[in-house]
Amino acid sequence: MQFLISTDPDQLKFSATEDESVLEAALAAGLLLPHGCRDGACGACKARIVHGEIEQGEVADSALSDAERAAGYALLCKARARSDLVIKVRGVSRGGDIAPQKMPCRVQDMRRLADDVMMVTAKLPASHNFRFHPGQYIDVLLPDGRRRSFSIANAPHDNDHLELHIRRVPNGYFTGQVFNELKARDILRIEGPLGSFFLREERDRPIVLLAGGTGFAPIKSIVEHVIATGIERDLMLYWGARMREGLYMHELGCSWEKTLRGFRYVPVLSEATASDAWTGRCGLVHEALMADIPDLSGHDVYACGAPAMIEAARHELSTRCNLAPDAFFADAFTFALDSHV
Repeated sequence: MQFLISTDPDQLKFSATEDESVLEAALAAGLLLPHGCRDGACGACKARIVHGEIEQGEVADSALSDAERAAGYALLCKARARSDLVIKVRGVSRGGDIAPQKMPCRVQDMRRLADDVMMVTAKLPASHNFRFHPGQYIDVLLPDGRRRSFSIANAPHDNDHLELHIRRVPNGYFTGQVFNELKARDILRIEGPLGSFFLREERDRPIVLLAGGTGFAPIKSIVEHVIATGIERDLMLYWGARMREGLYMHELGCSWEKTLRGFRYVPVLSEATASDAWTGRCGLVHEALMADIPDLSGHDVYACGAPAMIEAARHELSTRCNLAPDAFFADAFTFALDSHV
């Protein structure tokens, strides 16, 4: 059985079967709905069901509260239609002509950027013209059918390979393999590009990039794309980490200030230690942004980091700094619910 789904206010329509999630159906129809983990944990695909019935699959309480459920909200990555639907969702866009592809890639190089961050560079097959928007991600397809999502850190013009920044998670299923077993010339199977988090080049507002930890990866892709294409927009990067080691490409951020006109880099540590000898900004990264730019009504903000950071930034930048809802673009990364990352 198929159901007709309409978006509010865009009035875009697509169909979904009873066995696929609303998000899966939208992506298959070429519509990019906001989403992140696709595992019911990050909350990025949250939308309100204006009309119709759904079956909400298992999701994390932190991603969808009881109060939100009662108000008609759902996570579309785990919601299945049980009737025709009207859904109120922000920031719908069309996928254009960049369709996700499944392909193998070969590990070229592995470099430790920090104790818990590994840069993996993988060569893509020459037979595939892999294109993506700066900010998007790929899924690594594991043999047991599970997926692990990682942002693409290189820019689209440099598309014969993938650069991934992978943070080690304690007892992680896949990240443990990356740090202990993966080696050059190993084969990974991937699908991409994926995600609705990418630079909107048609807009002309100043850009604020807000990164937490390895959320720097897609931000790096965006900055390098701006440099390569000569986009002339004021650009500010606020990168937050707990300790100095978390700013694992700090020198690169500093170098962009010298090479990119109108660029400003603000690193922020929330738990700096004496051994860090840190003399820069301290506290939460989005609060540093609010202190510097109390009125964001004329800016676009691109944020990537943990869900708590994203939700705090979304709420406080809109309520305290006048950021328009359609000027906040976010990618909230999280870990798989099965605890094997």
